[in-house]
Amino acid sequence: MALYQQLPFFNPSVPFTRLIQGGLQEGTSITVCGRVLSDADRFQVDLKYGSDIALHFNPRYEGGSEYVMHNTLQRGRWGSEERKYETPFPRGQMFALQILVTLSSYQISTNGKPFSEYKHRMPFSWVDRIHVSGNMEVKLVAFQYLVSHQRQGSFVSYRTYMTVPYKSIIHGGLQLGKVIIIQGFINPQANRVVISLRHKAGIAFVYNAGFDENLVLCNTYGDGKWGEEEQSEVMPFKKGQPLQVTIFCSRHQYQVFVNGEQTHTYSHRHTKLEEIDVLEVSGDVQLSFVQP
Repeated sequence: MALYQQLPFFNPSVPFTRLIQGGLQEGTSITVCGRVLSDADRFQVDLKYGSDIALHFNPRYEGGSEYVMHNTLQRGRWGSEERKYETPFPRGQMFALQILVTLSSYQISTNGKPFSEYKHRMPFSWVDRIHVSGNMEVKLVAFQYLVSHQRQGSFVSYRTYMTVPYKSIIHGGLQLGKVIIIQGFINPQANRVVISLRHKAGIAFVYNAGFDENLVLCNTYGDGKWGEEEQSEVMPFKKGQPLQVTIFCSRHQYQVFVNGEQTHTYSHRHTKLEEIDVLEVSGDVQLSFVQP
């Protein structure tokens, strides 16, 4: 099973509908990051096949009662509702929703914490589209397609908080199409934010944003020495502001997006991607969500 290279979607308009390249497979992870509107009454994320909806994930805010409804629409008929009378999606707040496809169910987490499990009522392999609508802003929709030897839970972070410096294993190493997502808040007096992709013998990619220099430095460390530094005077971060960094691993390079805008590319120097298996984040940043 190979990874499909489907670039993330940034800041799309709502409603949002897209084909899922390759369809759903066991081990597919879908991440939706966004913000619930302050006057929201509901929003939904649907996994669809034709007019059928395999998973209808629907947070509602009605009459002071907040809950999340799960259901399936097949042949024009809704099944029995599964409700959870709590919501991790406060009005006016940012969120990160992850849907992990397993052989038996969709496992759903929010902001890195397990939330619900929904057993399949129709074959997940039929699903070919995602649809997002309702009272929300979408910042990011990203897909991960894991190779067959990677198993359930290997890429979902179940941390209630994240300390910095932060370090996480990338299970199975990098693959083409891999998407790494980092969300947080830059300290008001920040000097530096550093993101590193490491392997046993060195650092494949370091993304080093220095506020005093107002520069981003990219480099690789191997064989006991640093390579030639690549500098950029495009500083995408602002002190005291939220950040969302997405790193997309393509065939020839890393593509770095900050707050939905592509800011940098960096050609692979360490080409054995599967050996790159550690993500590190350090510096003057508070982390709220990481998908390694």
